[in-house]
Parts: sequence; C-alpha cells; structure tokens
Amino acid sequence: MEMKLELVAVPVTDVDRARDFYVEKVGFTLDHDHTVSDEIRFVQLTPPGSACSIAIGKGLTQVVPGGLDNLQMVVADADAARSELLGRGVDASEVEGLPWGRFVHFSDPDGNRWALQELPAWSARGPGVDDPGAQA
Repeated sequence: MEMKLELVAVPVTDVDRARDFYVEKVGFTLDHDHTVSDEIRFVQLTPPGSACSIAIGKGLTQVVPGGLDNLQMVVADADAARSELLGRGVDASEVEGLPWGRFVHFSDPDGNRWALQELPAWSARGPGVDDPGAQA
C-alpha cells in the first residue's frame, strides 16, 4: 500500500500573522485562503519544492497553538538556507552538525518549531561504512 503525506495542520493564534510569516519570511507558496464559515478558515501553504503542504486557519485542529515541536524539511544546503532565512528576518539558529545531517532551527510566531535538515552525503549513497546506522 502506497501512502503520501500531503497536509499537516499547524495550530496558530493569528491566521493572518502566521500566513504572512510563512509566505514573506520563510518563502512558502500561498495555495488557498478560504473562509468557509465564521468557525472555519482554511489557509494552505506549500514549501518550495515540497509535495506536502501545511494548513493554518480556524477550526482545523484541536492542537494548542505552538504545540508542534518537530516539523522538519530537507534542504540542499543548511548554510544557504540559514542565510536566506536570516535575510528574510527569521530568527534562525546556527547550523548544527550531527552524524545524521546538518540542521537549522526556527520557530513561527506561535512557537511551532521547525528544523531544516541537510542530509549527510552517505544518505544519497545508501547504507555504507560512513552510515552510523549501518548494520555490520
């Protein structure tokens, strides 16, 4: 059975502020912004190059705003991603190097935490001697 993750609801307190942050500061594409009723507003945003989008809005999730603490996207170059985020006004962390990749972290205005991961070279080659998870 094939499954594809296509949408993740991100809880926010101020939909317009969050939409502007993700579009203007992080560079997501605004796909939809529809007010369905007084109780439901659906805003879909997609990271550049991603097949998975996020949804922010009103009446979409019961998760507390700021309650997501491990959203992760893959980037080609952690240093370049950090530089772009800083240039757009996002408070991004220093690049952190770990055996499973290089990471940059940032949070949205509500405190939902994101990680950008530059994959290690061994991940493109498949398991091998440089792979810390390789079986002996």
